[in-house]
Amino acid sequence: MLYLVATPIGNLKDISLRALEVLKAADEIACEDTRHSATLLNHYGIKKPLVSYHKFNERASGEKIVEKLKAGKNIALITDAGMPVISDPGATLVRMLMDEGLEYTVIPGACAFVSALALSGLEGTKFCFLGFLPDKIGEKKALLQKYASLDMTIVFYSAPHDADKDIACCYSVFGERNAVAVKEITKLHESAVRFKLSEGIEGEKRGEYVILIDKPEKVSELNSLTEKEHIKYYLDMGYDKKEALKAAAKDRGVSKSDLYKFAIDL
Repeated sequence: MLYLVATPIGNLKDISLRALEVLKAADEIACEDTRHSATLLNHYGIKKPLVSYHKFNERASGEKIVEKLKAGKNIALITDAGMPVISDPGATLVRMLMDEGLEYTVIPGACAFVSALALSGLEGTKFCFLGFLPDKIGEKKALLQKYASLDMTIVFYSAPHDADKDIACCYSVFGERNAVAVKEITKLHESAVRFKLSEGIEGEKRGEYVILIDKPEKVSELNSLTEKEHIKYYLDMGYDKKEALKAAAKDRGVSKSDLYKFAIDL
């Protein structure tokens, strides 16, 4: 059996009794960073063989894990913090086990974006989690554009050196919205800071952030149309092209420049 084991995202006490039982009983523990994981394991007196399993060796290491499982070993998979697979390695291995018909299960626990959602005060009934945004600005905007009209909270992870760029990119795509930046979850300096997308986060950026963006204040029913259909709706209402672009952009929570290409031949 392979066990996908959630580990603490900050406070080492945030681990379940079942997770400790599984880690103590496992024949081997597959870790994203063996040195990092040793801190947690040593804290609880767990001495087991550790093997490396990270995003750069998922296939090769996964094949070795599959062979060990076939040989009857029990293996626990952990990452540096939180739940394996969720913006962390593990999905490739799970698919391999499904293909091979091998048993696996999950030992639930801490997950950073779920905890941040609870701390944010934003809508938690419906939300969209995007993981880490792409590095390139163009790819960031293209991804965010797909979710601009969603009537729900948008959540993503952001490294400290990316936070300002990510927030500025969100403002260019979504327009003005309320947002919350959460970091140091379960640690001494845990914080959830409200801000406007146009203003960004003040001060020096340290530690990994969970950025949560509030849903649009009002979502137009016209957003179910394609961009071209949306603009044409206002043109048919008697608006000139500039006014139609402005109205459609306001409905969709984007800038006029993002919609201009859809109006060229109208």
